[in-house]
Amino acid sequence: MDPISIALLTIAGVFVLVLLGVHIGVALALLSVLGIWAITGKGAVAISLLNTTAYSSVMDYVYAVIPLFVLMGILANLSGATRDLFSSAQVVFGRVRGGLGVSTVFANAVFAAITGVSVASAAVFSKLAVPEMLRLGYDRKFALGIVAGSAILGMLIPPSILMIVYGVLTEQSIGKLFVAGIGPGLLVVVVLSLGIWGRATLKPQLSGQLALAAAPTAHELLRAALKPWGVLLLVALVLGGLYGGLFTPTEAGAVGAFGALLLAFLARQVNLKSATGALAEIGRSTASIFLLLIAAQMYSRMLTLSGLSSQLTDWAAALPVAPIVIVLAFVLVFLVLGMIIDSVSILLLTIPIMYPVIVKLGFDPLWFGMVAILAIEIGLLTPPFGMIVFAMKSSLQEAATVEEIFAGALPFMLKLLVALAIVIAVPAISTWLPSLL
Repeated sequence: MDPISIALLTIAGVFVLVLLGVHIGVALALLSVLGIWAITGKGAVAISLLNTTAYSSVMDYVYAVIPLFVLMGILANLSGATRDLFSSAQVVFGRVRGGLGVSTVFANAVFAAITGVSVASAAVFSKLAVPEMLRLGYDRKFALGIVAGSAILGMLIPPSILMIVYGVLTEQSIGKLFVAGIGPGLLVVVVLSLGIWGRATLKPQLSGQLALAAAPTAHELLRAALKPWGVLLLVALVLGGLYGGLFTPTEAGAVGAFGALLLAFLARQVNLKSATGALAEIGRSTASIFLLLIAAQMYSRMLTLSGLSSQLTDWAAALPVAPIVIVLAFVLVFLVLGMIIDSVSILLLTIPIMYPVIVKLGFDPLWFGMVAILAIEIGLLTPPFGMIVFAMKSSLQEAATVEEIFAGALPFMLKLLVALAIVIAVPAISTWLPSLL
C-alpha cells in the first residue's frame, strides 16, 4: 500500500476511535505510530520518532505559558473577581432593556481575558447570571442562551488556550495571535450585545423588569467602575505588558499568575484546601493539553512523511474554485466537528492538514487562526455534543435541561455566524493590530 493511502486510513481510523470514545491523544499517537511503521516498514523508527517527539514537542520555554495562564484564571476566580465584574456591569447597564444580558456579555469578555477557557466561563456564569436573570423575569431560554453565546468569548479574547495551541501547531507568534484576537473578540461582544438589546426591545417580555428602577448616579457609576479594580488592573498589566513588548507571552503568564495570587491573598481566599485544589487543577489541565500536543506533533510528522500534506496542498491550489470557497469548506468542517468533539481536539485533527493549504492559497495565517477559533467555538453550541451546553448543564444541575439550553443557544448561534461572516469578509479586523507590532 502506498504512503498516501496509509495516511488516509489513519485519518479515518482517528475519527472512528474518537467516536468510539477513545481519548483523542491516545488515538492520534497510536495511529501515527502505526502509520509510520507501515510507511517505513520499521517499527523501531516509529517508536524512536515517538520518543523524540514527546521530548521536543513540549521542551520549549513557550509551553510554560499554559499552566501559568490556567493558574491565573483559577486564582482570579477564587478572589471573587468574577462576581465583582458582573455586579459592576449590572450597575452600568441596569437601565437598558436586556441590560442584565448585556452585563453578562461584558463581564464574560473581561473574565475571558484572565481565563482563556470557554467551558470555565459557561460554568461560572451559569451559576452567577442565570439565577439573577430568572429573578428579574427573563425568559428562561433567553437567559440560558445569553450565557451559552457569550461563553465562547473565553477562547476568543486573549489569552486563549486555543490560540496557544494554534500557534504551536503552525509556528506562529503567540503574542501576535493574542493581538489578532482583540478585534474579533470585540466584534462578538458588539454583535451579541446589540442582538440582546434588539430582541429585548422588540419583545420586552423576554427580559422581564429592569435591574435598576432609576438611572445610576455619577457616584454609583464611579463605584461600579472601581469595584473590580483588581481584575481590571491585572488585565491591563498582563495584556498591556504583552502588547507593549515588556513581556513575552510566558512572562506575561507568570506576571498574571502572581498578580492573581495577590488578589486571592487580599480576598483572604488562599488556604491549604484552595492551594491544593488549584495545583491539582493545573496538573490535570496541563497534562491533558501536553499529551494532546505531543500526539498532534506525531500525527503531523506522519502526514508529512506520507506526502499527503503536500499532495493535498497542490490539489486544493489547483481546484477551479475561488480560494475563499476552500476556506468556507474548512469552516463547515469546523462547525460539524464541533458537534462531536472538543475544541482543542478539532484543532489538533484539522490544522496539520488545513494549514499548508491556507498558506499555499496566500491567506494570512493569523486571520485564518481567528476564523478557525471562532468557527470551532460556535460548533461547541451545537447538538449532540455541544461542550458549552453540557458544562452549563453540569453547573445548573436540575435547574435546566439540555434541551432548554440548546434551544436557547440557537438564536445566539445565528448571531455568532453573522460575526464569523464579518471576520471572514473583513480580514483587517484580525490583521490590523498585529501589523502594528
